[in-house]
Amino acid sequence: MGTRQQSNDQGDEVMRNALKLLLPVLAAALASPLTLAKEGPDQYPNGAENFMAGALPPPGHYFINYLGYYSGDYRDTQGDRVRGVSVNATFDALRYIYVSQKKILGGDWAVHAIVPFAYQRLHTPGGVDSSFGLGDITIDPLVIGWHLPPDWHFAVGLDIYLPTGKWSRTRAGERIGANYYSLEPVVGVTYLNPRGFEASAKLMYNIKRRNNDTDYESGNEFHMDYLVGQHVGPWAFGLAGYYLKQTSDDRQNGQQVGDGNRGQVFAYGPAIRYQHRGMSFIATWNHETSTENRFQGNKFFFKFVTAF
Repeated sequence: MGTRQQSNDQGDEVMRNALKLLLPVLAAALASPLTLAKEGPDQYPNGAENFMAGALPPPGHYFINYLGYYSGDYRDTQGDRVRGVSVNATFDALRYIYVSQKKILGGDWAVHAIVPFAYQRLHTPGGVDSSFGLGDITIDPLVIGWHLPPDWHFAVGLDIYLPTGKWSRTRAGERIGANYYSLEPVVGVTYLNPRGFEASAKLMYNIKRRNNDTDYESGNEFHMDYLVGQHVGPWAFGLAGYYLKQTSDDRQNGQQVGDGNRGQVFAYGPAIRYQHRGMSFIATWNHETSTENRFQGNKFFFKFVTAF
């Protein structure tokens, strides 16, 4: 009995020491309203784009609303679950797109902006912390799209993420924004043949700046959304998801953090779209797997698109 109690005490001490090391990492994780990542937030909502991800719409004004829910638990460097650390979030992001009549390099010039909001809850052995607030706004003044008849569509852009979101140095649960700028080159491609078969991908590379309040700089990341689907009349069905791989180490005060805290995740799941009178309704579910140094869970999206 005494040996067992001593073993339990030692185990508790190991867990407390591990959490002391882990919680600063988790604190930065909660900056994202859309995907609650590891040391620094995913300012882009992975999995947001699927059907026709590489095709700009015709010239005009468009509104997109992304409503979603995410729930997951934290995974360490080996991909093992960290006991007692989980998160869930409900989010809504409003996006405006303007596609002009102007041509650049033979393609259509467009601009867009995204304004996200989120309510999130962080669960740790120390308790539960929650918050609601504005996330980091995204702008892109230079999007160019090409349509190559009959089957191919391409788009490129440079998204700029602004540190507009709610953020606290001392409370992880108060962090909705990332508290740093980042740049993201974007390439989108869609293949849609006359028989309705579609393959789309949106490829991105996120270049993060330093968080000046913590002197923490998260590593850069390659990530992509993808879809393979079939269109049938006003309906479309497919397999959709996302992949993310961190390509450089996390650094704080100019030094590498641990083994670099490099994150990765792969997600997949069903997607369905219905179009009616210039409006699109899209629903997706993504299940995350092969995760390291991030939260792993499930994400649900309901996306509404309309011209105005």
